[in-house]
Amino acid sequence: MFDSMLNVVLGLVATAISAGIGWLAQTLRRRRRLGRTRQFFGMPAGTECLLVVPRKGGPGATTTVARDDAYAMMELAALVRECGARSEIVAHDQVRQGLGGKAEFCLGGPTSNNRTAAHLASWLPGVAFASAEGDLTVTVGDQEYALSWPAPDGDPAYVVLARVHAGSGDRPVFLIAGQTATSNHAAVRYLAANHRTLARRHGTDSTFVLVLRVLNPGAYGPDVVELASEATAKATARPAVAAA
Repeated sequence: MFDSMLNVVLGLVATAISAGIGWLAQTLRRRRRLGRTRQFFGMPAGTECLLVVPRKGGPGATTTVARDDAYAMMELAALVRECGARSEIVAHDQVRQGLGGKAEFCLGGPTSNNRTAAHLASWLPGVAFASAEGDLTVTVGDQEYALSWPAPDGDPAYVVLARVHAGSGDRPVFLIAGQTATSNHAAVRYLAANHRTLARRHGTDSTFVLVLRVLNPGAYGPDVVELASEATAKATARPAVAAA
């Protein structure tokens, strides 16, 4: 009987030790994963992160924010909070600071966000946005991505998702410049869902530029998105000046 009781006690002890080891391993795994996430986004615990808000496109709407842009900002704020950082939300025309001191998420194309226009001119000279005769075209190098407005049912929309580093050791800027507010929202969801894959592919301290395709946003909203192009080289190259 004593042997039976001893076996029971030893079994309970072994179970407790196994459970403790499993809990410890899970805790360490979560901490390592969180550490890699913080490193990728440049947001150590306790730091501040800048969220730059665009205005809603269209005449007479300079002080409002599109619904999908507001949802995107909420999801970015949740991502910042997950990293243990603090969000500082600033309107695009109220930002008066350089790069590198804080991690930054800049939302919206250059027509709705002055900060985006400055980032494109300074760091991504191969990216251009143009609007003519109802079409909004994003050009990256020699590749064009056009969207008619209002967009026909089933047509995709495009968004440029980039991480830019001003210098070694600086905090990164994440640029989310889409043709529509829905495409901005889709890029934020793509970034939140795929940042571990992006970290493995591009590292934690380099510039990358992606063009994402949002499929049938009129029916699916920001939920169905795919990679259209990895365009870092084209986006960071300055266009050649045409000969006179």
